[in-house]
Amino acid sequence: MTKRIFITATNTNIGKTYTSQLLIKALSHLGLRVGVYKPIETGVTSIPSDGNLLYQSALIYNPSLASLSINDIVTLQYPLPAAPFVANGGKAIDFNLFEKALEKIEALCDIVIIEGAGGLMVPIDEESMMIDLPRFFNATTLLVSHCRLGCINDTLLSIKALQDADLPFVWGLNCQSDDSSFEATSLPYFQHRFDPFYRIDKDIDAIAQALLDTITL
Repeated sequence: MTKRIFITATNTNIGKTYTSQLLIKALSHLGLRVGVYKPIETGVTSIPSDGNLLYQSALIYNPSLASLSINDIVTLQYPLPAAPFVANGGKAIDFNLFEKALEKIEALCDIVIIEGAGGLMVPIDEESMMIDLPRFFNATTLLVSHCRLGCINDTLLSIKALQDADLPFVWGLNCQSDDSSFEATSLPYFQHRFDPFYRIDKDIDAIAQALLDTITL
């Protein structure tokens, strides 16, 4: 069975797509044919931008994906930039659509990166939230957190949610150029509490290996 990694974050605009692009490269360098999938994207007016970035990045290393279209990569597309529950008017979403789409992608790859929308507690429909997807997909999760003030709280809440749901995961911090206070205000806690912990930009190869190790446990 093709290996699956689910990418989530502590909120929206944290860097899921950026992280996924780095992970595509790292896994490809390990000799794996990487596929990508984004079950739901909101805020789509023409082409789903995040899904297309994933698709174009994966094509560089896995040209066989050219037989697919962007609609194969992003199953559900909604124009309103909101949680899927809101963007879809609260209607039920059939998860079997996702599994059927993945079958097509997985025929062309060894491992697939599945990118969620927003954070773990984003509502999909009346019955489901984003945190339900990694279990449905039987995927290990990569949690992406930020480095702004408040990242300790946001990271710990998301880690607790994954632990309470008994979901396997790896996590990393996506620090950006304007996160100037991180070294003084948040880094000391992470160094005290976690050994090791990962920085997305510096440790993507180690993150890729940790994810593969978690999948094969």
